[in-house]
Amino acid sequence: MKKVLLGDEAIAQAAIDAGLSGVYAYPGTPSTEITEYIQLIESKQPKGIFCKWATNEKTAMEAALGMSYMGKRALVCMKHVGMNVCADAFINSAITGVNGGLVVLAADDPSMHSSQNEQDSRFYAKFAMIPCLEPSNQQEAYDLTRYAFDLSERLHEPVLMRVTTRMAHSRAVVETTEPRLQNDMSLPKDVQHFILLPAFAKRNYAELVAAQPSFIRESETAGWNNYIKGTNPEKAIVTTGIGYNYYAEAIPEFRNTDIPENSILKVTQYPLPTALINLMVADGAKEILVIEEGQPVVEELLRGMVPSDIVVKGRLTGDLPRMGELSPDCVRKALGLDPLPTYEPDAIVVGRPPALCQGCGHRDMYSALNEVAREYPSPRIFGDIGCYTLGALSPFHAIHACVEMGASVTMAKGAADAGQHPSIAVIGDSTFTHSGITGLLDCVNSKANVVVLISDNLTTGMTGGQDSAGTGRLEQICAGIGVEPEHIRVVVPLPKNMEEIKATLREEIDYNGVSVVIARRECIQTLKRHLKAAKA
Repeated sequence: MKKVLLGDEAIAQAAIDAGLSGVYAYPGTPSTEITEYIQLIESKQPKGIFCKWATNEKTAMEAALGMSYMGKRALVCMKHVGMNVCADAFINSAITGVNGGLVVLAADDPSMHSSQNEQDSRFYAKFAMIPCLEPSNQQEAYDLTRYAFDLSERLHEPVLMRVTTRMAHSRAVVETTEPRLQNDMSLPKDVQHFILLPAFAKRNYAELVAAQPSFIRESETAGWNNYIKGTNPEKAIVTTGIGYNYYAEAIPEFRNTDIPENSILKVTQYPLPTALINLMVADGAKEILVIEEGQPVVEELLRGMVPSDIVVKGRLTGDLPRMGELSPDCVRKALGLDPLPTYEPDAIVVGRPPALCQGCGHRDMYSALNEVAREYPSPRIFGDIGCYTLGALSPFHAIHACVEMGASVTMAKGAADAGQHPSIAVIGDSTFTHSGITGLLDCVNSKANVVVLISDNLTTGMTGGQDSAGTGRLEQICAGIGVEPEHIRVVVPLPKNMEEIKATLREEIDYNGVSVVIARRECIQTLKRHLKAAKA
């Protein structure tokens, strides 16, 4: 059957067709659509797939490992910075190994379209010493996902699948194959493999190290990595993932020939295929250009794999941009060619910076917070990750720091520890349950003089309105941690309530201790959808 699918959707469909039993994820662009697609299919044709959102990426990774422990196939999805959150469980899963197939999908965001950094998740696969797959198109994304589950079960290791924004969010025709049934439950044959006491972990780690040559052989023989000798083999090209498409688009004649001018090694599976690299060298390569989306992972590795007299070029040498996404034009420039013809638009399109939606509760919250903050000589407001981060921009300019998920609470605590007053944290409801709870517990334990302002829009708004883990329970969570009930305040951010909100903020700022103010009003976008659904 042929379908037009996003890269994300191709991965999701392949996982379903591979006999998936559970998908575990926290929403994050550009990975969100994978889980949403599985949820949509599950709602229409129930297949018994667990597909609810996890509280954060660490809990997602751990739950997926538990599903694998029972012999079932599990998929974990996240954006690249989510790999940092789940790193403890991810790295150790390579030491425990897996029972049922376990695939970890990391969607990287070069150019930081919706992210704090543009880290490259391939480093995590190398760090964990497990196989990594990187498709160059949507059909490969589908085929590789099915292969990844088989590979995981054959090697008894998790497999990392890495895509980037353009791969995740572009569409193409994908031909699907016959689906298969889910695995039956089956317990691990060696229970000790999943117990990482030092004595067992040392044995497991030795097995992982000993398996590395077999992982390399797999990447050399599975057929996903391909090498073609060119008519001018002294100049060679190494592409990874979507970099192959950039090269094919930059050199139109490449798509219409069986023997290209430059030798080309297309890398889709890691570890790097040593035998194919050696063949490229034996064929006379004197100069290698590495075209890879993200950081110079392969470029750095090649420098230690090929003779020192071979020139390796790429992002490190400045032949390709060190930052951001690649493009056909920058690839042509690296090859010493002129840009391809372009067509200028008839009208000038003026860029519009992102802004909070009209009618958003965050707007009224920031308006009140700014008015109160101006009453103090040197207020510091620590923001967090979510659509409310836009409060840093016009017209509010309301926050002074934003680092990563949950950092607002603990940074505000650290500032208060240093003597700052007022020290205020602004965090969303989903981010609070994702990674703000432990920071609030630190505040309680040290009686920090902070105000934690939870802007509760009853959803995970930034990524499209997914369920928020703490909806309806934020007051109980804060009280359970130890915040004094009289200093857990709830306000409704509306213009008519402005004076009440400001008075509440002043009272809690003046209190010497931990305060939580919950500004609760449903996201305007999810409200519209709920009203439309109710009317229907």
